[in-house]
Amino acid sequence: MARIVVIGAGMGAMAAAARLAVAGHRVAVYERAATHGGGVGRLDRDGFVFDTGPGLVHLPAVYRDLFVKTGKEPLERCVGLSQVDPASRHVFADGTDVSLPNASRAGVVQALDDAIGPGAGERWSDLVNRAREVWDATRRPLLEEPLREDRTALGEDPYPAVRKRGLFRRRGPVTLASVAERELGDARLAALLESHALAYGLDPRRAPGSATVLPYMEQTFGSWYVSGGVRALADALYERCRARKVEFHFGAEVARLLEKDGRAAGVELADGSVVEADLVVAGVAPGQLARIAPGAAATHRAPVPPGRFTVFLALRGARPEGVVHRTVVHTGDRAAELAAVFGDDDRPAGGRGAGSVSGSGSADYRPTVTVLRPDDPATRPDDGHEAVTLSATVAPHGRVDWAGGPTADGFAERMIDAAAAAVPGLRERLLWWEVRTPADTEAALGAEGGGVPAPVLAGADGRFLRPGNATAVPGLHLAGGFAHPGGGLAHAGMSGALVAGLIVSGADWRGSQ
Repeated sequence: MARIVVIGAGMGAMAAAARLAVAGHRVAVYERAATHGGGVGRLDRDGFVFDTGPGLVHLPAVYRDLFVKTGKEPLERCVGLSQVDPASRHVFADGTDVSLPNASRAGVVQALDDAIGPGAGERWSDLVNRAREVWDATRRPLLEEPLREDRTALGEDPYPAVRKRGLFRRRGPVTLASVAERELGDARLAALLESHALAYGLDPRRAPGSATVLPYMEQTFGSWYVSGGVRALADALYERCRARKVEFHFGAEVARLLEKDGRAAGVELADGSVVEADLVVAGVAPGQLARIAPGAAATHRAPVPPGRFTVFLALRGARPEGVVHRTVVHTGDRAAELAAVFGDDDRPAGGRGAGSVSGSGSADYRPTVTVLRPDDPATRPDDGHEAVTLSATVAPHGRVDWAGGPTADGFAERMIDAAAAAVPGLRERLLWWEVRTPADTEAALGAEGGGVPAPVLAGADGRFLRPGNATAVPGLHLAGGFAHPGGGLAHAGMSGALVAGLIVSGADWRGSQ
């Protein structure tokens, strides 16, 4: 039995802690904040309840596996989990309005044909079929196996892009934007494809064609809602850890990694106390890792990824029957939005690193806004009110000053204006609203600029990969969205499984079979 210290109580860190405890290790978690969950938080005010992190779950099999492997109670006994149908509604700048059914290929084809025109559904379906090849090629090496030292194969884009023939056919790297232009033939379909990347903080102009795997996963495995909000999943995982005798210490900031004979040997806390350990798992952002364990930091620092701007709306009046849970209201000026979020330089895919950004930031544009309207009594004081969440991907704090004031207020107003396309009479129903900006995320979670990490992708010479779960310091492992296999709720859970596998089975472990 090893003594294991886990730094941070985010989803990836807790997933690792639960699995390691079941394997017989003595696990203690040290979290600088006052609660667990990391970015999966909750706002509770006047009887209204909102998720401050992700509002839906994709690939729920990751957490089903976690709960099966760590106890007798399966996931569905610990949380209420239901499919969202339709999976999403999309309102485009020209007024086109389409609702896409959940996990139904034929239904999506029909919906797109009806809304956009004959053949639109088939073009989208053909692209998703090609994205399946990406999934088949990368599922194991990107999601189920530790990152290997030789990453040459993952630097190649597995997307089988359709290339135009002829003397003047385009050359150069295949990006998600070029896939949209060449294969979809409609600005609305292109916006639909690119919105999946944007939601994860990926620039479609630079992300490789393999980013098509993102809509493939959502369309194939569905979108799921957790009763009471996704925070309930974090609560259930925390309780599972406690049931497995994991110790939690909150308000306990780790100041530095202790080493002995070249190995991780514990941590020193900010108050000067020392915790000895045989192994350490760090579930922290790169900047924190560099301060805690300089020897384990990546050889190059990736740029700060985009952040998330969220507006929580308390509305008077009941939620109407038949309202779609998630609506994406697309911007009317995609070029301005991408330039504001990612910069407008012309570096090739990846640039200085995954999610490369440059140039001065701006908030003077109308963004693509995701509107969440859950039909859940637990989110509202009574049936005469409704809780609605708006979110948009934005430049990180630093490129834009999101620390309150007119910039944040003006951006929130534009988001509310855009959301009126999904919530008729929104202004008249509004009781109050609160905002969470990347500056708030930075303050709460310690992530530089409030950046939210994206899932890893194959291609672009490996620039969209994250650091491996094993580090240059023996005995120190990395979990969470800033490590392999990257950001997103499902990917964080996978990182915990990978860390536990490496620790329990050794460095030669190649993943679950």
